[in-house]
Amino acid sequence: MRLLVVDDSRSSLALIGSILTDLAAAEIDLCLSPRDGLERCADQQYDLVVVDHVMPEMDGIAFTAALRGRPEYSLVPIIMVTSDAAKEIRIEAIRAGASDFLNKPFDPTELQARVANLLALRRAQVELADRANWLAREVERATAHLLAREEEVIWRLARAIEYRDGDTGGHVSRVAQISQLIAEGIGLSPQRCRMIYLAAPLHDIGKIGIADAILSKPGKLTPEEMEIMREHVTIGARILESGTSELIRTAELIAQSHHERWDGTGYPDRLSGTDIPVEARIVALADVFDALCSERPYKRAWPIEKAFAEIVSLSGSHFDPNCVVAFRAKWPEISRLMEPEMAAAAAG
Repeated sequence: MRLLVVDDSRSSLALIGSILTDLAAAEIDLCLSPRDGLERCADQQYDLVVVDHVMPEMDGIAFTAALRGRPEYSLVPIIMVTSDAAKEIRIEAIRAGASDFLNKPFDPTELQARVANLLALRRAQVELADRANWLAREVERATAHLLAREEEVIWRLARAIEYRDGDTGGHVSRVAQISQLIAEGIGLSPQRCRMIYLAAPLHDIGKIGIADAILSKPGKLTPEEMEIMREHVTIGARILESGTSELIRTAELIAQSHHERWDGTGYPDRLSGTDIPVEARIVALADVFDALCSERPYKRAWPIEKAFAEIVSLSGSHFDPNCVVAFRAKWPEISRLMEPEMAAAAAG
């Protein structure tokens, strides 16, 4: 515990200091000037302040009000020593933030007792704050651990979906990264960008409910087969529905709506414009772009420049124009991200 005594009288300052030196486990600083006292409080955190009422350059009430204006001193006990017993002075001091009063001339034992009691209260406050901070850190650590485990499950499940879809080339990872870049480009918060990055890998989770004969068919699907294939969005939304975490709820939105189109011609609900969740609008663009650049059983991989031009041409019809603007702005990063895929396609 550390104490500050502020009094413009050297004799009074010395007296209070000598009386308080008998308190155990307390360091005492003495200050003749209230303005210097405020400066000291800015440099040092005190646990209790004793201040005289009548001082020439700044009285004790003004000093107390100034100190209480600092967040770090909102709970620190302040004792005002005064020779004025007027009720109005005490009320004004209380309004300024004084915790206790001591009348001059004061009894040394009473001063020690009041200071000791207030220091005990302050010590309890500090210990409680330390405990609260420790608990907050523990909760944060536990939450981070749970989130890490949730993320690990997401990525392992996404990897399983890739194998089920016949693709082991990192499609879901690239879609997640491109989605995050687009989300950043349209100005979403870092937390939301991160959530979209983590939820995007589950956009095609519903494909685990589609028959292999359709999912891996090398040629073009028939209209009947296409209808069955489109069911993967509904299946995915059902798998993820009623999630209790923000991550799963975001993944459900994406799984349900990432095949909707800006002009309303998509599926399954024919949503249009901003009625489509922004998370789904972002992933829709990233998914189509990466699919164009990837080789599939039914098609060759497109050159990256051709895929870029296709995305831009579909602005306002298939894709949210704002997402396309962000896609173009982030193109240097996206094109670097696609380099390994393009190299593999060229080697193939």
